[in-house]
Amino acid sequence: MILIIYAHPYPRHSHANHRLLQAVKDIPDVEVRSLYELYPDFNIDINAEQRALERADMVVFQHPMQWYSLPPLLKLWIDKVLEHGWAYGHDGDALVGKDCLWAVTSGGDEHHFELGDYPNFAVLGQPLQATALYCGMNWQPYFAVHNTFTCNEPALIAAGEAYRQRLVEYLMEHSEPADQGVGHG
Repeated sequence: MILIIYAHPYPRHSHANHRLLQAVKDIPDVEVRSLYELYPDFNIDINAEQRALERADMVVFQHPMQWYSLPPLLKLWIDKVLEHGWAYGHDGDALVGKDCLWAVTSGGDEHHFELGDYPNFAVLGQPLQATALYCGMNWQPYFAVHNTFTCNEPALIAAGEAYRQRLVEYLMEHSEPADQGVGHG
């Protein structure tokens, strides 16, 4: 099962992230937890989130890039849910061996991320990658959609199709032989 931890502070105003979710919402074995809809008061149900993570084979952190970082509720979610003794540390092995994918959107082009000493978009995911690795997860190559402020509908549809293909391929590769009918529709 793929668990998408979706964190967009303004989900009703999102074009790219909305399109990505629309493209994958009907895939069997995909669950979406929209943090800003579940926890508008930032009062995270840690137990519910940990149970969802335990069911997952792959965890996807999907969000827009905000000031070169994560949205605030996603950062709080990581701080609260990935507890010592559960996700890491002594007896903290709940996430060991699970796959982790960073699915991120940005309003600008990739060249907007060429600032500073490390001009590489992937570097911005390093804190999330380090968190996943520290919890014993397998970091997957990221999925990014750039130019979301200016891209047109065909570009958004293509991004949604590519995202869907990525998740379907993962499920196909990790399913039991009897489960090979994972939706392609």
